[in-house]
Amino acid sequence: MDMHKWSLRVAAAALLCALVFRLGSSGVFQAAAQSLVSADALSVMLFLESGWLLRPAPQVQPEETQPAPTQPQQTLPPPEAAPAVFRQEDSRLVEVNSYCGYKADVPAMILQPLQWDLQQSEPTVLIVHSHGSESYEKTENYEESSRYRTLNTDYNMISVGAELKEILQAGGITVIHDTTMHDQPSYNASYSQSRKSVKAYLQQYPSICLVLDLHRDAVENSQGKQVKFTAKKDGMTAAQLMLVVGTDVRLNHPDWPENMSLAVKLHALLEKDFPGICRPISFRSQRFNQDLSPGALLVEVGSAGNTRQEALAAVRVLGKAVLELSKGSAQ
Repeated sequence: MDMHKWSLRVAAAALLCALVFRLGSSGVFQAAAQSLVSADALSVMLFLESGWLLRPAPQVQPEETQPAPTQPQQTLPPPEAAPAVFRQEDSRLVEVNSYCGYKADVPAMILQPLQWDLQQSEPTVLIVHSHGSESYEKTENYEESSRYRTLNTDYNMISVGAELKEILQAGGITVIHDTTMHDQPSYNASYSQSRKSVKAYLQQYPSICLVLDLHRDAVENSQGKQVKFTAKKDGMTAAQLMLVVGTDVRLNHPDWPENMSLAVKLHALLEKDFPGICRPISFRSQRFNQDLSPGALLVEVGSAGNTRQEALAAVRVLGKAVLELSKGSAQ
């Protein structure tokens, strides 16, 4: 090889080396290498070797970033129930009809503290019905045993007591509802039969503070038609309530002033919540088994002229007032 050709080869080799170095520094070889291992190149090589086609995996879209779940807002526990507070001027809400010769000192009785706590795990309220078969103006489909009476407990006073029990229990009071039909088979033996029941419950559950005997009244007008006692508030019609308090005029009953003091407070609360819901307290010479407990009342829920729906509306108001008194009272 002559010197001229050798010089050309050396120059060409140097030029080739410079070109390779330049291409390498620009990333061409790296791109080529990456292309050889790409999905498309692998698919071609696999097809040439085996005849199989390599299908690309489906592209999975990244999930949208979800905001971290917010913690539920913690609600503060309900405030501790407090005793109801009465003022002497609250006595103006109370009206009493006395049929026993006694006069109740309503202003003094409304200020007398009531010391009980009805919100306990043990039963504190007993609901009974000396006249369980009493019913109302017949606007629902049931069989009457006699006019304004039925043995169907879905439509007589037992159903009214069941409504009151539900309201009180929803407010944290443990209630016993005695569904015995004490006026069956003998109406005249009603109170003696209910007396046995109340005594048994009080002996079994000394925690009972309040005994409510639920009735409905019966008053005829001059035409011999049953009178309807109602009150209205915010478009709602309810039967009027009448609290009946017995005394010791006929039989021993030393605790009647406590029963009367309770009735005065309950009456005032009812009138505050639903003006006109109460007929005057009926102050009587009979004791109506109220001597068995210093917290015992007879409640007339409307009259035979009312509907059962009006009676149910009335005991909802009654239940609310009892709940307001669940921690007793103070001045």
